[in-house]
Amino acid sequence: MGFRPAGSRPVAVAAFALALALSTGAACAAGQTAAQPASAATAAKPAAPPAAADTTAQAAAAPAKPGDPTAGQSKAAACGACHGMDGNSTDPQYPKLAGQSEQYIVHQLELFKSGKRQNPIMQGMAAPLAEQDMHDIGAYFASQHVLPGVADQALVADGEKLYREGDPGHGVPACMACHSIDGSGNPGAAYPQLTSQHAQYIEARLKTWHDGGNAGGSDAHSQIMPMIAKRLDAHEIAAVASYIEGLHAVDAAAAPPAASAP
Repeated sequence: MGFRPAGSRPVAVAAFALALALSTGAACAAGQTAAQPASAATAAKPAAPPAAADTTAQAAAAPAKPGDPTAGQSKAAACGACHGMDGNSTDPQYPKLAGQSEQYIVHQLELFKSGKRQNPIMQGMAAPLAEQDMHDIGAYFASQHVLPGVADQALVADGEKLYREGDPGHGVPACMACHSIDGSGNPGAAYPQLTSQHAQYIEARLKTWHDGGNAGGSDAHSQIMPMIAKRLDAHEIAAVASYIEGLHAVDAAAAPPAASAP
C-alpha cells in the first residue's frame, strides 16, 4: 500500500483523518484515565499484615534469661545417671558438676550440641536442649556443693608444686593462674572449677591432650590445655590430678554457724 504526498489529499479527507485521530487519542486518554483510579487504588491498598510469628520460634530467638535452679533440677534429672543427682558423680570416669559455674556448663553443652566437642553420649543429651534449658541446668548444678575428694599422699608434694608454681623450665604455667588458688575456677574468664574433681577424670583428660587428642572443641579456650599437657610426663599428670582431687575450695556456706549470743 502506497502513500500519497500530503499535498495531494483533498481537504475533506485530511479533515476527517485529523478528526479520527483526535477522537482515537481522546478515547485512549479516556481509557487510561478510567483505568488510573483502579491502579492508584491498588497501589494505595495497604499490604496485608504478615502472618503472626510462630510463638515457639519467637521464644527460641529470645535471649536466654539467667538460669533458674528450681527449673533446672527437674531438667537435670537425666544427667544424674552419670553425674549424680546433685552433681557429685560416684563413678570417677564422669566429672563432678556440683559447684561448677553456670557459664561454663552452658558453654560445654553448646559445644556438644554443635558437634564441636565430640562425645556420643553428651551430644545426644545436648541435642534437644534449648538455650534456656542449658542455663537452668547450669544454674542448678552451680547451686550444689561439691563433695571433697582425697589425694594420694605419695603424689601431693609433686602435684602441689605443679599446681602452684608450674614448671617454668618446660613452659608449664601454674594451674592456679587460671583455675584459682583453691581450684574454684574463674567463671568470668570461662576457666572451670577443678576443686575435688576425680583424679581419674583429670588424668584421663590430660593424657588425651598429651597424646594429641582434643575433644574439647575448637574455640580459643580449648587450645590452651593441649599445649600444656604435651609438656607433662606421666608422673606429673598423675601427681597434679591427684592433688586436684584433694584440693578443697573454701566454702563459707558450708562452715558451721557461729554460736548465737545468749
